[in-house]
Amino acid sequence: MDLRKLKTLIDLVAESDIEELEVTEGESKVRIVKSSASQQNQVVMMQPQQHPAQYQVAAPAQAPVAAAAPVEVVPEGHIVKSPMVGTFYRSSAPGSPAFVEIGSEIKEGGTLCIIEAMKLLNEIEADVSGVVKKILVENGQPVEFGQPLFIIG
Repeated sequence: MDLRKLKTLIDLVAESDIEELEVTEGESKVRIVKSSASQQNQVVMMQPQQHPAQYQVAAPAQAPVAAAAPVEVVPEGHIVKSPMVGTFYRSSAPGSPAFVEIGSEIKEGGTLCIIEAMKLLNEIEADVSGVVKKILVENGQPVEFGQPLFIIG
């Protein structure tokens, strides 16, 4: 399949409501998949008895494909999640010691952190007793509802 035909097919997919198009011409096979606005269109051409060759075609006004984040191994234990949207703080005031550190023993009902939401400081308490295995959020970082904050084992 020549490059002009390929470009025409890509343009047709980009301008239509079609999400995916697969065309076979002779022994060549082309598959075009429309991606979200944050990704580029991908075109895969396959020849018989060869590994698929992948080409990425840049479309105007689209951001490059983001690299996959490395998979992090999370220790086993109870995950304490954020009950609200806000800003995460490990201590009650700047310069004060953190409520807990990794390895700290915490009892059920003990304060783990503070989440500031709409100018209100909300203490987040442990819902289980145990040892803090991991702190998943940096001090001063915004958090979402349901976002994991701590792992307690």
